[in-house]
Amino acid sequence: MANAQPEKPSFLQGLKQLPVAMKFTAQRDKLFVPLALVASLVPLAAGVVLGVLGFGWLWMIAAVMMALLGIMIVLNLRANKAMMAEYEGQPGAAAQVVQTMRGDWRVRPAFASTTSMDMVHVVIGRPGLILLGEGNPQKVRSMLGQEKRRLAKIIGSVDMREYIVGSDEGQLPLKKIRTTFMKLPRTITGKEVNALETRLTALAARTQLPKGAIPKNMRPPKGAFRAMRGR
Repeated sequence: MANAQPEKPSFLQGLKQLPVAMKFTAQRDKLFVPLALVASLVPLAAGVVLGVLGFGWLWMIAAVMMALLGIMIVLNLRANKAMMAEYEGQPGAAAQVVQTMRGDWRVRPAFASTTSMDMVHVVIGRPGLILLGEGNPQKVRSMLGQEKRRLAKIIGSVDMREYIVGSDEGQLPLKKIRTTFMKLPRTITGKEVNALETRLTALAARTQLPKGAIPKNMRPPKGAFRAMRGR
């Protein structure tokens, strides 16, 4: 099954979507607003004091820039936490997390799935091909084995990794997907990523998934985190 990739927003689109991300985070994280106020007021106050003391009002411009930077840092940190809390326990949560990550990540949610919401997502990126399993660990391990054998025929020498998402020993916690993926070595070029996706699309076109197996809610709230992906 081929899934359209979320379109990366332009800089102006990202700015327009920032209020959506801030509202989403504020509604789910009580600490966001106080921390954002501190991050903005401290540099602004410092700029005013320096201006009054005669150091020049250029400090005020620098203070405004620092205040905006502080708000963005707080938003990024707290929004990630709010997003993890929102996704926790939802079918397809792992695919949703990868779809909000910065960088060129091609995600195929529920590439293989069952009616009981056991699923394997396929991710293509510079580290190669990654399989993410969600659901009953025993069933997911079997599904991962089947997909590895099937995909090995089309990926050639490209690295292939697999993870089962969960909180048990040996599993990958949902909140650590982002950092784990970003630390993976980049072993293929952007051109090779495109070629691999083309081969995967051809394979997916021949795949018949069980009717109703794919959750309807496979994406984050509309526009909520596109602003951060575009930065």
